[in-house]
Amino acid sequence: MTTLDPAAVVQAQLDAYNAKDVDALMRTYAPDAQQFVLHGPLLAQGHEVIRPRYVARFAEPDLHARLLGRTVLGNFVTDLELVTRNFPEGLGTVEMLCIYEVVEGRIQRASFATGATTLVTSP
Repeated sequence: MTTLDPAAVVQAQLDAYNAKDVDALMRTYAPDAQQFVLHGPLLAQGHEVIRPRYVARFAEPDLHARLLGRTVLGNFVTDLELVTRNFPEGLGTVEMLCIYEVVEGRIQRASFATGATTLVTSP
């Protein structure tokens, strides 16, 4: 298996997220991948736990992540994103800092920090 460039792996993950293609997204994660709150607790480990989290998120009709910036350092990729979501309070955006560690062409660990949430106001 050819090891993919870490930035290409993370871009494939972002593309699959925006396409709401859970199968393509799961192919970017190692089978025993871990997701964390940045500097905090484990959110999910392994495909059997990660997949349903994305399936639930993909049910949001307006879900979309816009890449604001990306930094690559070796096998670590840090993305700053603005994610459009359907919150219980209404349509809005949330800032996300996503740090991915790519090992052998797949995301092994991902940590997420959530920033400000802004609800879209009607004119």
